Amino acid sequence: MEFKIVIIEDEEAIRLGLKDSLEMERYKVFTASDGEAGLEVALRTRPDLIVLDLMLPKLGGYDVCRKIREKGLRAFVLMLTAKKEEMDRIMGFNAGADDYMVKPFSLMELLAKIKAIFRRIGKEQSVVETYRMGRLSMDFKKYEMMIDGKSVECSTKEFEIMKYFVLHPGEAVSREDLLDAVWGYEVYPSTRTVDNFLVRLRQKLEPETDNPTVLKSIRGVGYKFCPENL
Repeated sequence: MEFKIVIIEDEEAIRLGLKDSLEMERYKVFTASDGEAGLEVALRTRPDLIVLDLMLPKLGGYDVCRKIREKGLRAFVLMLTAKKEEMDRIMGFNAGADDYMVKPFSLMELLAKIKAIFRRIGKEQSVVETYRMGRLSMDFKKYEMMIDGKSVECSTKEFEIMKYFVLHPGEAVSREDLLDAVWGYEVYPSTRTVDNFLVRLRQKLEPETDNPTVLKSIRGVGYKFCPENL
């Protein structure tokens, strides 16, 4: 299976170095040096992965990511950022990013993360393809979520988290379980990453986000999916 990657990065050394390295790994690579061009390339090529710099000319990374999701593109978005503040990462997730790397980073580290992402994408998925319960309907092949019959925008990671919950209904699931199952990296993000994604999912699933009944917090453990409350 040939994976397609779009690199949207204004720093020429990073953009060209990453392109050359990825093409040596036999990925099909497209590049852009600004946000507007990157958005056009992404929508035209429909890649599996987008490596997206946060600070871009013409159109910033947050806006590119948001517009990509608005257009229904489900590519995995790996955001590159020189900012270390937690709020910047949260803003990236809220815009539809799936993961991030903080600059400066080594090229080898970035390549390893990309390979890990594609290992997960390339794995045979669990047999569950659709799920319906109460107000919620999900199609895991088409990456479509509907609540009360209305389409709801979700990122790739949000779908993978929900798929894990669907396969483990009523079970206490730890943050580490979700990191292993959904991110699958040998060195994965912090458990706060899981919490950030759960906040977003609750905003979509819970009638009252201040009193969650569908995705409940289990003190000292993690979370529990209670589909009977949908």
